[in-house]
Amino acid sequence: MFILDEPYISNFLFETLNKNNYPVFENELTKGRAANLIGDEEFKTLFLKNKKIYTNSENTIKKITENLEGEEILSWIKLFKDKVEFRKVLKEIYPDFYFEEIPYSKLKEIDKTKLKYPFVIKPSIGFLSLGVYTVWSENEFDSVIENIQNSYEKNQKLFPIEVLNSNNFIIEEFIKGDEYAADVYFDESSNPVLLNLYKHPFFDKYDVSDRLYFTSSEIINKNYDKLNGLLTKMGKLIGLKNFPVHIELRTDGDNIIPIEVNPLRFAGWCLCDLAKYAYNINVYEYFMENKKPNLNEILKNNNSTFAFVMGEVPSDINKEEILSFNIDSFLKDINVKVLETRQYDYKTKPMFCSLFIEAKNFDEMKHILNLDMKKYIELKEKVAF
Repeated sequence: MFILDEPYISNFLFETLNKNNYPVFENELTKGRAANLIGDEEFKTLFLKNKKIYTNSENTIKKITENLEGEEILSWIKLFKDKVEFRKVLKEIYPDFYFEEIPYSKLKEIDKTKLKYPFVIKPSIGFLSLGVYTVWSENEFDSVIENIQNSYEKNQKLFPIEVLNSNNFIIEEFIKGDEYAADVYFDESSNPVLLNLYKHPFFDKYDVSDRLYFTSSEIINKNYDKLNGLLTKMGKLIGLKNFPVHIELRTDGDNIIPIEVNPLRFAGWCLCDLAKYAYNINVYEYFMENKKPNLNEILKNNNSTFAFVMGEVPSDINKEEILSFNIDSFLKDINVKVLETRQYDYKTKPMFCSLFIEAKNFDEMKHILNLDMKKYIELKEKVAF
């Protein structure tokens, strides 16, 4: 069954729900759009029957917790949402990985001379890249702490405490290598089933944005064995069953280390719909029906590169001064084949649109990382940037 919430539910997800008559928890967003609606009583009954839940948003965690008190699935959700507890469990796989938890109130008391640089600091319970900083040297430490404090209240108001809790932070060693993200579910025997693997490039070492994720047969073929090995260990260690996740990780040669795991969902903002374009995989159906993709067949003769692009609203712009965004100009600068454009209310969302695109290779799209989103803003009146 499905329980859905903000920030975004794609038309493709609703089409999948209605085509298959999947049960969907009734709320203001699903009423009138999903055919098979259920309430609180049916929610637990259906879960006990098939032990399967998918959500597009971690905003639903509180509701899931209220309805499934005492169920093992809640311990998995809690583990993955708390980055400190997750690192503790992974000690069995990565015994030498450094991390520590710091209360927000103690951040300014840290002795920066005793820290090992570079390191990453972020909320112990977080979402997207909110509050995430890489500190490369001792000279940067004070400004990073100041940035965290300046954005503390703003970030905390964006999401429920189950999704983003900035009361505690984790400091952990910087993980070297290229960053990837994967959509995976663990079957009834705790075996991982990979549905998509994305590479997440950055403009420079200070960039932590979610501007671009791309996938290709080359990316999956190159990384499948080591990723599957890690996921198999993790699934058995924790005992995950009938459980979807979106996992972020870094690889460096044969080394592969998780950054974090997002429970009960695949890539946020329905980014996971990219698998439909890239590999003709409907990730929602594959999870609900225990389907396993024949990757050898799917990747054969698949020579394109497919990507998700986020057109984010610049964080230093007052949204009240924005009249609109020039999406046509944005699409012109993308300059590759656009498969789908999704527009958002930039006044309430962190982006004005997202795109699914197709190119020959990454080189054709890497310029996207350097696009200045201020270029596409039409202001109510002229304001100098």
